[in-house]
Amino acid sequence: MFFDSAQLKQRLVDSRRHTRAVTAGLEGPRLLGPKLPIVNPVLWELGHVAWFQERWCLRYRADETLGDSVLADADALYDSSAVAHDIRWDLPLPTLRATLDYQDRVLDRVLERLERERDDEWLSYLAHLALFHEDMHAEAFHYTRQTLGYEAPELEASAPSDGAKAPGGDVEMPGGTLMLGAPRDSGYVFDNEKWAHPVEVAPFAIARHPVTNAQYLEYVRAGAKAPRYWSERDGVWGERRFDRWAPLEPDLPVVHVDWHEAQAYCRWAGRRLPTEAEWELAAGGAEKRRYPWGDEAPSPDQANFDGSGRVPVGAFAPGDTPGGVRQMIGNVWEWTESTFAPYPGFVHDPYRDYSVPWFGTHKVLRGGSFASPARLLRNTWRNFYTPERYDVFAGFRTCRP
Repeated sequence: MFFDSAQLKQRLVDSRRHTRAVTAGLEGPRLLGPKLPIVNPVLWELGHVAWFQERWCLRYRADETLGDSVLADADALYDSSAVAHDIRWDLPLPTLRATLDYQDRVLDRVLERLERERDDEWLSYLAHLALFHEDMHAEAFHYTRQTLGYEAPELEASAPSDGAKAPGGDVEMPGGTLMLGAPRDSGYVFDNEKWAHPVEVAPFAIARHPVTNAQYLEYVRAGAKAPRYWSERDGVWGERRFDRWAPLEPDLPVVHVDWHEAQAYCRWAGRRLPTEAEWELAAGGAEKRRYPWGDEAPSPDQANFDGSGRVPVGAFAPGDTPGGVRQMIGNVWEWTESTFAPYPGFVHDPYRDYSVPWFGTHKVLRGGSFASPARLLRNTWRNFYTPERYDVFAGFRTCRP
């Protein structure tokens, strides 16, 4: 099993509590909001989270057919593979109260089933799929709040372990043979991480920290377009963070840049993005550490996740790799050069649409952000977005050519 039954049940409860926290206050007109290609209507997304959990943990049968839902017309409302994005605002969605009741009924039944079938590893697998799916949607609710200019969710503020100055320069990496991807004894991993396979990586040098606001501002002042949410007022550069304008903090990692913008900065700076193999080698080493610092689970002094905002790139020194690369997990997602593609021998898991439809069109990001739940992240975890997406809490670090 990936976790014992009691631990898994607690994680499901914690995930639901987190979902409620990050969506608190999104009521009235905010339940639908404007129709944009990069957001979902909040009311639909809340129902979809419950539908997904029910589909895989309660309705999915061994012959791959589905049992009945506790909600009438659930598939017609919430199946993201069948319900086109643009019509989600126009569906006859249940009220917020009814939607939250649907969430509660489903979770209660899942917890009861996990209690009855404690040793069922297949059920454990499906429950983890639903758990991490909900965690990813919780981060997406952060993106919606930022995109639409809503206030930040009321979460515990990030608490850097120290005020250390950002480490400068590059770390020289010797290269070698990397077993790219997740080892078979990794516990729960997504299908696109399977399985570790040898990749030859040439020697390279990678920046000790992500590109900062100060570094990116030099680029903007040289004639480049400013990132979304940046503006200059009376000679002072600032950025919109959720619903508030704040002066630009030089030591924060730049965020809300798309892949094309990251590439353009690299060309200007005489640098380049790392490939995902280089990124994973820098983060985990040839010995395949699970996290940059080792194999032990994250602690609050090692990385910035489960939080409410970015921290300076010098913070969280205890989370450094042995070679001194900082913040490879948490704070901001990092674009890589690589196109999202299957690993050799790829076989999709039961949820085929998690990875298969996106191969070849998306770019790989690594590392997680301040809004990522800690339990989601590890060095082999692959996020993926189309290269024009700027709404993600994504920045980048560079390599020497």
